Amino acid sequence: MPVLSKGPLRIDYTDDGAGDPVVLVHSSVSSNCQWRALTEMLKDAYRVLAINLYGYGQTTPWPGTAPQPLHAQAELVLALCEELKRPVHLVGHSFGGLVALKAAMRARRRIASLVLFEPNPAHLLKQAGRIAAYLDARALFDHVKTHGALGDWERLAEYFADYWLGAGAWSAMPERRRAAFVQSIPPVFYECDAVMGEETTIAECAAVTARALVLSDVTTRPSIREIVDLLAAACPHWAFRTVSAGGHMAPLARPDIVNPIIREFLDAGAREEDKKQRAA
Repeated sequence: MPVLSKGPLRIDYTDDGAGDPVVLVHSSVSSNCQWRALTEMLKDAYRVLAINLYGYGQTTPWPGTAPQPLHAQAELVLALCEELKRPVHLVGHSFGGLVALKAAMRARRRIASLVLFEPNPAHLLKQAGRIAAYLDARALFDHVKTHGALGDWERLAEYFADYWLGAGAWSAMPERRRAAFVQSIPPVFYECDAVMGEETTIAECAAVTARALVLSDVTTRPSIREIVDLLAAACPHWAFRTVSAGGHMAPLARPDIVNPIIREFLDAGAREEDKKQRAA
């Protein structure tokens, strides 16, 4: 994989295809490998770059000397976008969706469109007074910080898996998958600070004027459902769609459902842009 060096930072990513650039941002306890199927679907018409966030692949780990701010993750994405020298389509899942949203807030003119699958800006729940939903998310992050500080990664992984995949997901998971999950969990310790320490407002989300699509599963966690509801109310200029299989991890569990929707959205934007250029 190519590696972009920015001072002390190393940012690794995949780079496939040619055309308008699409940057893919993965979820927690994952990596840019989660986007292989989507890359294959898009690369005939787009240049597809899948980034690894802090601590994944060969990207520099977060040093842990201070809480991780969300803007640090967004700057990784924007550093890659700057290399492309043209407007970029951003696609993000879960924590990666939050990172992509933050990047879009910071570089509005460089973002052609934005696709988010169940982003997790839990701080918006607190700002909106959705306390029960906020406390549901807060319980997860408190568990992560407690057991991560103790180095009890397996207990942390079990709770994290059951929270996002459903009760009993950990016990049903094959041993090899459990081992890989535990190995990938440490960056989440810092990502929780990025999520819970964020202070952007719903008005700042609404100020993103790029074409945007928010996807979610109809049976997702209550906290995510309420986040999507808040975004839908504040951002009527965005598009919202639901899927009915795969849950929070549908981009990995059901790419056959999610990926065609993303491709359709990107292609529709390309057709709109072509019409504008012809009219001009």
